[in-house]
Amino acid sequence: MRNEGIGSWPARRARSSPERVAITHDGRSLTYAQLHERVTRLAASLRGLGVHRGDRVAYLGTNHPALLETLFAAGTLGAVFVPLNTRLSAPELAYMLDDSGTRVLVHGAEQAERVALLRERAGALTAVAVGGDAPGGYEDLLAAAPAEPVDEPVGLDDPCMIMYTSGTTGRPKGATLTHGNITWNCVNVLIDVDVTADEVTLVSAPMFHTAALNMTCLPTILKGGRAVIEPGFDPARTIELFSTERVSWMFGVPAMFDALAAHPDWEGADTSSLRVLMAGGAPVPDATIAAYQKRGLTFLQGYGMTETAPGVLMLGAADSVRKAGTAGRPSIFTDVRVVRPDLTDAETGEPGEIVVRGPNVMRGYWGRPEETARSHTPDGWFRTGDVASVDGEGFVRIVDRVKDMIISGGENVYPAEVENVLHDHPDVAECAVIGVPDDRWGEVGRAVVVPKPGSSPTEAGILSHFEGRLARYKVPKSVVFANTLPRNATGKLRKADLRRSHGAS
Repeated sequence: MRNEGIGSWPARRARSSPERVAITHDGRSLTYAQLHERVTRLAASLRGLGVHRGDRVAYLGTNHPALLETLFAAGTLGAVFVPLNTRLSAPELAYMLDDSGTRVLVHGAEQAERVALLRERAGALTAVAVGGDAPGGYEDLLAAAPAEPVDEPVGLDDPCMIMYTSGTTGRPKGATLTHGNITWNCVNVLIDVDVTADEVTLVSAPMFHTAALNMTCLPTILKGGRAVIEPGFDPARTIELFSTERVSWMFGVPAMFDALAAHPDWEGADTSSLRVLMAGGAPVPDATIAAYQKRGLTFLQGYGMTETAPGVLMLGAADSVRKAGTAGRPSIFTDVRVVRPDLTDAETGEPGEIVVRGPNVMRGYWGRPEETARSHTPDGWFRTGDVASVDGEGFVRIVDRVKDMIISGGENVYPAEVENVLHDHPDVAECAVIGVPDDRWGEVGRAVVVPKPGSSPTEAGILSHFEGRLARYKVPKSVVFANTLPRNATGKLRKADLRRSHGAS
């Protein structure tokens, strides 16, 4: 087998465990042998549509086995997979298709109207619909295609995926991840999480996001476990699946775990099969961690980003209680430093920027050599833009984004630290802290609070909650109340939107 990349995984799994179930979705299961055959047929179909080595193949749709099949089939041909965010507008998607130079777009039938608009903009784009009744769709292509093996030579240094960053500010950039980047990330996960061959992984976070795809789904497939793929996250459905599918592992962003714990069925949920709950995507409030540890569940935090495929830090199960609130230590094949602005190492406990080096770090931003160069230090470390501190045992605590830091009277205020205290208030459902102009201090904090249903918190009551918990300069000077907080499709707060809507002095 000349293919050393991701595209060869179904064939390798079919060779070693053909009878094992790889995917469960919508009441249907696929064994590794069946997955391999479908991927082989899809690769032949894509080649028939003119896809060759280096060409880009995009996917637009909710979580579905076809997303994985498209990734593997593109990898089989040496083509490059481009997962697209379903919550973006047609102009935003058109930008990504144009920026990546995508030739073929595989999409869910529910995306048909937007795809029609995209084809008007993109011209030569070929679209293939998954589901629906129209002839010539995805299943018809597979049925008509040959199942003869494709053995294109693909190396670990070849590009596998262009994954666009969330784009919370400015134009999104396409992180170019190689087959090696993703493989080494999966190796890190297999070691850090101690993934088993009997793993049953619930994949309900969006798979166009790097964490759901690269941190849980692909490591499960590599290990020979079973991925339970859901089109999206629903708390009641998740609780049901814990029991019916005997889920052992789940990834989610903090907002998902907060919604799950707040559901009325949570107290009576059968969680006996759950081995690991893993959170990432944003700093996890202490109250969220405590809600799961109260049930005796292993709740892990990790830290990563699209550009690192994405794993950087992981809090292992053995330390999940003792070091709750930290993001853990560096993954085994990834090196991490916390540095000052002059790139010297920060002292223990001193906040600084996280820089990363390792085989999981991206090749660069697609078509943006200057931005790629700016994202690295002169000696090759990737600059994350995130602030953290390291304790005496090497555990890293994420403080905040560099760009979200508030400088008040010359003091650095990290909103995530303030938000962590706010989450403990009994009337606060969600919250965020932003900086607003101030004549005296230059900038001060403002808390944006979503009250819990049925509660009526006041500004004075919210601010009094900080007494004795934080230094005075860190306490927000004002509070505004909102019905919701703006989030992107991966659950991250859109702080730029908050600053526009609530940032006036």
